[in-house]
Amino acid sequence: MACPSPSQLQKFQEDGFLVLEGFLSADECAAMQQRIGELVADMDVPVRCRIEFSTQADEQLRTKGNKDYFLSSGDKIRFFFEKGVFDNKGNFLVPPEKSVNKIGHALHAYDPVFRSVTYSPKVQQPHFGGEVTPHQDSTFLHTEPLGRLLGIWIAVEDATLENGCLWFIPGSHTGGVSRRLVRTPAGSKPDISFLGSEPVWDASLFVPTPVRRGDLVLIHGEVVHKSEQNLSDHSRHAYTFHLMESLGTVWSPENWLQPTAELPFPPLYT
Repeated sequence: MACPSPSQLQKFQEDGFLVLEGFLSADECAAMQQRIGELVADMDVPVRCRIEFSTQADEQLRTKGNKDYFLSSGDKIRFFFEKGVFDNKGNFLVPPEKSVNKIGHALHAYDPVFRSVTYSPKVQQPHFGGEVTPHQDSTFLHTEPLGRLLGIWIAVEDATLENGCLWFIPGSHTGGVSRRLVRTPAGSKPDISFLGSEPVWDASLFVPTPVRRGDLVLIHGEVVHKSEQNLSDHSRHAYTFHLMESLGTVWSPENWLQPTAELPFPPLYT
């Protein structure tokens, strides 16, 4: 894949997102899908840690299960689940392979297939320093100053209007961040809380962004985006990670995700 053109760079700066078509080959996508299947087949998540993943503020704060499983997942490969896939005792109501919403948050570090994609020369470009409700990534991954976070979203399968493609509000990355998810001081309950509040976004402003298998979407940390519920019979696997410009940037010590001695944030350029 060639470096983004000046016109593509301008479009990213104006809109806050950009699609790069054909970033990965069909074979690369197939290898990631196969590895996802292997990871899910081997997963062993204690009942108390079976957490439903959500971007809804009230659901995040009252999540059932062991919150430490989520808050300490920055240097581990862990599994988070769709809503409604467990009974009241934590037993699966659907086949386990159909229950997983998200696998995170250290696939890039510990799994060889995903590590090879993350650190591929394709990613090292020099010119870019279930339903997911409308949100800004910097709500959860805050930097000081703002504007130093870039999301990488790779379609491992086609993402369509029917199976839950991304939707964006173009240009919404210029208005700052309306709320933040932060860790509370040690010993406090709950362990996390929100500062600020999420505005009600005008639904008519969202633009759908369907992409083909292998396409990559660049996502500015402050652009407002969402995905709708998958209403099709087809899955919509995607691999996503975030990059932070390290020069002159502070990763907020209040972020829920923190580097550890075992896994400091690794540099993309080595």
